[in-house]
Amino acid sequence: MTRMTDIAPDVAELARGAPARPLLIFDAERLTRQARRFRAGFPGLVTYAVKANPLPEVLRTLARAGIGAFDVASPAEMEAVRAAVPGAVLHYHNPLRTPEEVAEGQRHGAVSWSVDDGPGLDRLAPLARGTEVAVRLRLPVPGGAYDFGEKFGADPEAAAALLGRVAVRGFAPSLTFHPGTQCRDAEAWAAYIRAAAEVAERAGVRLHRLNVGGGFPHCPADDGMLEAIFHRIRAETRAAFGAAPPALVCEPGRAMVASAFGVLVGVKALRGDGALVLTDGIYGALAEWRDVPRAPEVTVLDPAGRPRIGAARARVVFGPTCDSLDRLPEPLDLPGDVGEGDTVLFAGMGAYSTALATRFNGYGDLSRVQARLGD
Repeated sequence: MTRMTDIAPDVAELARGAPARPLLIFDAERLTRQARRFRAGFPGLVTYAVKANPLPEVLRTLARAGIGAFDVASPAEMEAVRAAVPGAVLHYHNPLRTPEEVAEGQRHGAVSWSVDDGPGLDRLAPLARGTEVAVRLRLPVPGGAYDFGEKFGADPEAAAALLGRVAVRGFAPSLTFHPGTQCRDAEAWAAYIRAAAEVAERAGVRLHRLNVGGGFPHCPADDGMLEAIFHRIRAETRAAFGAAPPALVCEPGRAMVASAFGVLVGVKALRGDGALVLTDGIYGALAEWRDVPRAPEVTVLDPAGRPRIGAARARVVFGPTCDSLDRLPEPLDLPGDVGEGDTVLFAGMGAYSTALATRFNGYGDLSRVQARLGD
């Protein structure tokens, strides 16, 4: 079911006259509130996964809200953070690196690194003793929209052996994991925390830190889901590690930034069969709709910026390109009086919208503006 969003006056004004190009709306106040929510609720260090949205205004707003550490996956992301927040702390937790990328991580001053196999650890030989190296653990745990363990991580036995090698080489031994994107089940974190304690015990290593990853869901601010996950992480860590638990770290991306952006997209055509063609699609800001299930947060505005209120009708939605694959995976329930020249507001679009957009067929170029999206 499509969920209608509240419309702020700023958005209504921006929608008047149907912008010719898709318009990305950034609400800095929303992002600030979400950063404070994580810092107040999570029982440890909150870092931001830059891959979700690397825009400079995002990085600077997070820094002003007290986020001083950033999870980066490439030299390009390091450059982006250093340009926006020169004094930021960098965690380089993509375990797949070339020797040249290791050198770039050193040049940028990355203080925390991850590994998930022996060759990856060997490539970190140039790092100074005492540098934090986190072994990435994987488990067959359900809960996420898709499983990061298919590409990353070591099974518990291999993780214990690798953790021992990290300690022998003089690095600060840590563990890290990721429960899977858009994970809504706190038990996924609990299972990983219990397994992490067992891996550390098997390796005979006291952990420097435990990074519980990202995967936190984009969800309404008042539903308490994030707070329930934070509480479970805190309780399970105490239960699994006892009186001297490791310091905790998390690296939210989607859950941090999703609600801070909306995308205004024009209705380019209303087809005879009732399908809509929009000025953006899966080759642009809506790319992730192909892969991650979501409850659409959509409102249709007429050319005067007023919400359409006609009876809902399920409509196939296409993007503007010449590719017939450029369509949303499921029809959307949209007002029956939608028409050409209207504007569609997609809310909750801060995560991966700009990061995944292409320029296929000359589309996908997003204009940006800062405005209030509403409370």
